[in-house]
Amino acid sequence: MKCRGYRKRLIDRNVDFYLSTFGAVCLEGPKWCGKTWTSLAHAKSAYMIADPADNFANRQLARLDVNKALDGECPHLIDEWQEIPALWDAVRFRVDQDGQTGRFILTGSSTPQTKGVVHSRTGRIARLPMHPMSLFESGDSSGGVSLEAICCGEPIGVVSTECPTIERLMSLVVRGGWPGALGKSDEQAILIPREYIENVINIDIHKLDDIVRDSAKVRRCLRSLARNESTSATTATIRNDIAEVDDSSLSINTVVSYLDAFKRLFLTHDTEPFSTFLRSPSRIKQQAKRRFCDPSIAAALLGATPAMLMRDLRTFGLLFESLAVRDLEIYGESLGAKLYHYQDYDNDEFDAVLQFPDASWCAFEVKFNPDDIESAAQNLVKTARKFTHNPPKALGVIVGKHGIAHRREDGVYVLPLTMLRP
Repeated sequence: MKCRGYRKRLIDRNVDFYLSTFGAVCLEGPKWCGKTWTSLAHAKSAYMIADPADNFANRQLARLDVNKALDGECPHLIDEWQEIPALWDAVRFRVDQDGQTGRFILTGSSTPQTKGVVHSRTGRIARLPMHPMSLFESGDSSGGVSLEAICCGEPIGVVSTECPTIERLMSLVVRGGWPGALGKSDEQAILIPREYIENVINIDIHKLDDIVRDSAKVRRCLRSLARNESTSATTATIRNDIAEVDDSSLSINTVVSYLDAFKRLFLTHDTEPFSTFLRSPSRIKQQAKRRFCDPSIAAALLGATPAMLMRDLRTFGLLFESLAVRDLEIYGESLGAKLYHYQDYDNDEFDAVLQFPDASWCAFEVKFNPDDIESAAQNLVKTARKFTHNPPKALGVIVGKHGIAHRREDGVYVLPLTMLRP
């Protein structure tokens, strides 16, 4: 059922592997990131819950009898299953009946209320997170340098490519990794995250549950998150941001409910703190870094264009970090790694850490300006010395305006973002 013009995604390999292991696979991620097209590329039949044909007949039939949505050649896709939460148990029950793998593919753009979902997915339905496109997937990275090789500590020699201009990097930030932006001008592509935000504020957040939320405050909360993109801003900081433009009282619990709604819509995707000790208190005490699923969301909320970012390089630096971390997470997940950030009580930090199932890990600093490579490398080496029991396998500086990848004498890799692949 592959869609015409489908561009292969890094998640394709994991979808195949999970289908060969589990009875059902659920692709979860923000709207418009390509879940349906990727699922159709692996499915042999499909039931589209949100199909508007015949006054949304598919949705109405599934509400009357969930089994109507389950029939079809396997793997059978059920798109936007969360609109009919009872489908979860129906899929689980069908998988239990025959014990076969690769029966169903589910896609979800939000996490429904647990009400109506009786059983867990343990051993039956596996979850696969999906993101907007990385630069390698969209064709904006040459792919000349393998992250897998870096994380194995392999020498890469000196690899060069055309150095991207700062204008190009800013364009990549504001366009984002949305498949719908491919082939569009910057002016057209910028409209996609802007429309995404309007849909979240005016439609999606109200469909999540029975909670009535103030759209104006939701918008201000999102703008606060955009202002604090790639930082460890506390909930109190966000509440104070909202209160600055709204004198009415707003409780911490209300802000928490907004933040939870954004997570359930896969709009935000925070980076958790890292420690090499599984039971380290730093996993609890340290704040997660707040970020959106794509840097273009933060840019759109701030009203940023490439021209505006040129006059505010500090903001661009934070958005570029978000772009790099997004790609590192996508590449890492395709290699079986999990993304973290690290900051200790001495304020030594790593912008990103990739940890693999064998406990090996690699640390990265992100700098768009090549003039900052030296200080970033020194920080990596200094902070890495603290991990005597399980040192990092590799250290790297992800850089923006640079065209040469190499390994420095101190062992730190210099890695242009527009050259990376998994």
